[in-house]
Amino acid sequence: MRVSGPLRSAAVAAFLATASLLIAPPQSFAQTPSEPAPPAAEAAPIVAPGEGEVDVSTLERKKTVAGAALDKIKDVAKQAGDILGRVPCLPPKGGAKSIGALPRVARKLADHRPVVIVAFGSSSTQGYGSTSPAFNYPNRLAAQLRRHYPASDITVVNSGKGGEDAPEMMRRLKSTVLDAKPDLVIWQVGTNAILRNLDPADTGKLVDDGIKAIQSAGADIVLVDPQYVPRVNERGENAGKMIKALGRLAELRRVGIFPRFEVMKEWHEQQAIPFDKFVIADGLHMNDWGYACFAQLLGDGIIRSVDQVRLGTAGPSDVTAFRPM
Repeated sequence: MRVSGPLRSAAVAAFLATASLLIAPPQSFAQTPSEPAPPAAEAAPIVAPGEGEVDVSTLERKKTVAGAALDKIKDVAKQAGDILGRVPCLPPKGGAKSIGALPRVARKLADHRPVVIVAFGSSSTQGYGSTSPAFNYPNRLAAQLRRHYPASDITVVNSGKGGEDAPEMMRRLKSTVLDAKPDLVIWQVGTNAILRNLDPADTGKLVDDGIKAIQSAGADIVLVDPQYVPRVNERGENAGKMIKALGRLAELRRVGIFPRFEVMKEWHEQQAIPFDKFVIADGLHMNDWGYACFAQLLGDGIIRSVDQVRLGTAGPSDVTAFRPM
């Protein structure tokens, strides 16, 4: 992997600027090596007030420039690190949608306090289909957020359990989610309900109860709807009802939602990415690339939402654009 030319050039220029300021002595302190020292008996010349004194304002100005150059180096390094940690992954056309405000997370990050995120869900949260735990979406998300907020202690707890949906998840909501005292809960739900032909309205009622319990605990919430994959698409009518039910619920309870179905549908239908590039052979679970792209688009949404909430902090630029491997 290579850092792009502009980033590399900016880093080199910033480094050289800093080095020249930090290494070169002020002109008033320099001595010519060949210049002999004055005789000991020679009286010191009388100087007018102010002559021969160090120009404090000049030194302060140079220190300010040096500090700015160091900040530039840090910023370039941060951007380079984020680029090298990404996969080639385009956002939906028209830009990524907002996942809603995350006020609790924003406040904690602004104060440099620890942040706990619980990824709650089934097998696609647990990471089934990835070649290593490092490549499941909660771990990819944790790495991205830590790069973006290096001064904060960010923990992402993986509370995914394969085969479950809202009924089973509600039974362990307290023990695996609320007891962790989360600042943010990312709740992936609905896929197994579609595969079991469960009534979307029943799932919606259970998720509604869960949202109220999470909100009562003071945590922010982002729902994640089902994935767009062959196994889910076989039950297209039921999938459509489930996605609409979760969307209405998010709007009603004013919680965030990441439209995973819509995002993955665009991968396949608009970006012409074959299913086998982001789904494993079972036609249901994502592979390493699928999890990585999902995680970084979700992370981009969280960063954008947090930075919009933080007082005096502008939202980041379009960080969901194509990034090299």
